[in-house]
Amino acid sequence: MWMRGGTSKGGYFLAEDIPADEGERAAFLLGVMGSPDPRQIDGMGGADPLTSKVAVVKKSEREGIDVDYLFLQVFVDQAIVTDAQNCGNILAGVGPFAIERGLVEPTGDETRVAIYMENTGQSAVATIETPADEIGKRAVNYSGTAKIDGVPGSHAPIPVEFRDTAGSSCGALLPTGNAFDVVEGVKVTLIDNGMPCIVMKAADVGATGYETREELEGDGFADVRARIEAIRLAAGPLMNLGDVKDKSVPKMFLVAPPKDGGAICTRSFIPHRAHATIGVLAAVTVATAALVDGSPAAEVAQIPDGRKKTLSVEHPTGEMTCVLQVGSDGEVESAALLRTARKLMDGIVFV
Repeated sequence: MWMRGGTSKGGYFLAEDIPADEGERAAFLLGVMGSPDPRQIDGMGGADPLTSKVAVVKKSEREGIDVDYLFLQVFVDQAIVTDAQNCGNILAGVGPFAIERGLVEPTGDETRVAIYMENTGQSAVATIETPADEIGKRAVNYSGTAKIDGVPGSHAPIPVEFRDTAGSSCGALLPTGNAFDVVEGVKVTLIDNGMPCIVMKAADVGATGYETREELEGDGFADVRARIEAIRLAAGPLMNLGDVKDKSVPKMFLVAPPKDGGAICTRSFIPHRAHATIGVLAAVTVATAALVDGSPAAEVAQIPDGRKKTLSVEHPTGEMTCVLQVGSDGEVESAALLRTARKLMDGIVFV
């Protein structure tokens, strides 16, 4: 099944329908997407990292969990398929897919689907609208009034609540134990609250933080991109990720004061292409960084009072709202976001 999940798009497969061997699976998915090729002309990929993604789903045997979800990023122009990261946007389509494929039975007008994220060992709960038709049969509803920036039109809301995401890939929220480190002469926060991220002030690397995606990928920013990549390569071992030269993590974030009424403004690289929006778990991680005293993000963010904090994370095409619950010690206890998804195609892909 091909689905849009949040601001990403990709193929959703039952685990039993694709090769179990990693090498065979990678070859299969490269063929599905048409990689490596900048246009992915001979496959289903959309010539963009955001549209070259895969979800592998199976019924879970874990207590309290409905389905297990493995995310795979298929590189566009390299013969690489990696499970080194999670994807909270593709996650938004896992609940609907699980119901569509009969892995989860609808329980009422809304069905909560507990999802174990195999990449990071964390779980999330997505709430899916499953109204009954005139004969009482329930099915996923994709139509509604919920809007998310980066996706045209409106759709049914899919609230997603994340659990235990701190240190998903790096072993700790702050893998170095520091609010900030100086890497390649730049003050950065190395942080992982569901997505390994490096957060720095845009001004510290020669940007404003308000550039368009096209500007960030243009020739005029070649030196900035080279500097960001040097920081990424140097920080990988510090984040317990080892040599990250050929990895899709950590993601790189330039932050600046908000300009449209939000909490913080972001521009991101994932890790080499500029993101048109922002990833779900990346937004959670950057919002968390803004709550870390002394971090570059905290220096430019506008944070509301109270233990339940609604933070609007601005990105090139709008914003993403994160709701963070903070404990008495100031640590983030839970995070929730609103996403949408839509079924695009159900059929056979030829490799």
